[in-house]
Amino acid sequence: MSDLLRLESAPAVVENPSFEGDVRRPPVVAVPRVLSIAGSDPSGGAGVQADLKSIAANGGYGMAVITALTAQNTQGVRAVHVPPAEFLRAQLDAISEDIVVDAVKIGMLANAEVIRTVDAWLAAVRPPVVVIDPVMVATSGDRLLDAEAEGALAELLRRADIVTPNLAELAVLAGRPVDGWDDALAAAEELSAAAGAGVLVKGGHLTGDEAPDALVDAVRGLRRVFPGSRIDTTATHGTGCSLSSALATRLVAGEEPATAVAAARAWLRESLRGADGLRVGGGHGPVSHFAGLWERGGLGTRPLPEEIAAEWWEAIAGIRSAIDELPFIRALADGSLEREPFLFYLAQDALYLRDYARVLAEAARLAPTSAEQAFWAQAAHGSIVGELELHASWLTPEHGVTDETFAADPSAVTTAYLDHLRSVAFGGDYAVLGAALLPCFWLYTDLGRRLHAGDFGAYARDPEHPYASWLATYADPAFELANDTAIRYVAEAAAVATPEARDRMRRAFEASSAHELAFFAIPL
Repeated sequence: MSDLLRLESAPAVVENPSFEGDVRRPPVVAVPRVLSIAGSDPSGGAGVQADLKSIAANGGYGMAVITALTAQNTQGVRAVHVPPAEFLRAQLDAISEDIVVDAVKIGMLANAEVIRTVDAWLAAVRPPVVVIDPVMVATSGDRLLDAEAEGALAELLRRADIVTPNLAELAVLAGRPVDGWDDALAAAEELSAAAGAGVLVKGGHLTGDEAPDALVDAVRGLRRVFPGSRIDTTATHGTGCSLSSALATRLVAGEEPATAVAAARAWLRESLRGADGLRVGGGHGPVSHFAGLWERGGLGTRPLPEEIAAEWWEAIAGIRSAIDELPFIRALADGSLEREPFLFYLAQDALYLRDYARVLAEAARLAPTSAEQAFWAQAAHGSIVGELELHASWLTPEHGVTDETFAADPSAVTTAYLDHLRSVAFGGDYAVLGAALLPCFWLYTDLGRRLHAGDFGAYARDPEHPYASWLATYADPAFELANDTAIRYVAEAAAVATPEARDRMRRAFEASSAHELAFFAIPL
């Protein structure tokens, strides 16, 4: 038999601001603002403490109004203090007068006056989604509410979209004993028809290995059973609170009721499976509300792009200092560099640029946005047209860029650098490739900026310097702009990458930086 059964006949739709026709359509909000109206559990496993965790774990912003203070732990409740109803209403008004309440989850309401206070506030504010978890029966089986309070709660259920009783609470609300799962479904249908609300009846108190739940809506002719085997744990404190607040959050996020129930149950079952790992208390411990999120997302924060850029730049501080002290850089700056080592450097750089442009073109092919595609493609074009023409003006001044420009044998350093870039490029990971390409932008721009500023001596700025035309290219404003763009694209990619992917990017960046140092060192 299908889990989704349509009843043969259904009563007329009950008027409710959260419905449109016979379909629940609460307003969809990006981050649902969900208010828990419930008691406080200082041990953190149930009540508003559990609700706030559940709301956050399911994508909402949680708020809490306290209906009762308890002295309890995982082994039981020792005392309960119920603040005056006037103070309860003051809490509710303080919230709703300042903050839009998208959904409400209601838990422990200690007496008739408290229930009527909440009822009156709901009538005034009319939040789009209301889920009520009726806290009526203690674990021992004792009734927690007197007859007047139970009657007031029955009236309050008419404000609900979904009510989430366990089997003992269902029996009280239905006004009759409940004998087994099939009878529970029948009682849920009776309650749904009387209250005009959906009923999520929970089978956790059944005996045996199965612990199903069911969503029954007699008004809309819906019955869906959610099967599930019992999870082997005693850490079940606050499961009802947690499920109902998760459900409220998902409903107002736009999920259909059956979908919201399925998702909330899947989250709760995941949290139950991780509950024993918390090791909280000596009784029935709490569920681990964030177990799945911790496992999938870890605890590390996501860094900002500018933080990543600063961290990576600092990571190669030693490489940068070593470049500054190289004989080639010092001789290039003070004009004492002989022509032959300079031409050797240019010849190796020409070989490098030819394949570097191909790697840039691969970055353009892999880039996820048109702006990034255009940037890397333009950089590839610039490497061939602008950079190589400058090299040819020194290497083959009479003929420009020809085969003779690339006549030198590649050094082991040049080959190693290009092999590194090619291996990254054809691995197909755009972000890692961008990180590998970045040092060629960044180290050259930084060096040029400081040469032009006179950090290596004033002579490097002299128009009569023997390598003045070459040194001017290091401080080219267009190249500096391209460098800033490359840093931004790579850092943004790193900021949204997983920690593992970000680590691969950083290793590629540091490896290329080390290759740059070796490349500057080979002429001398």
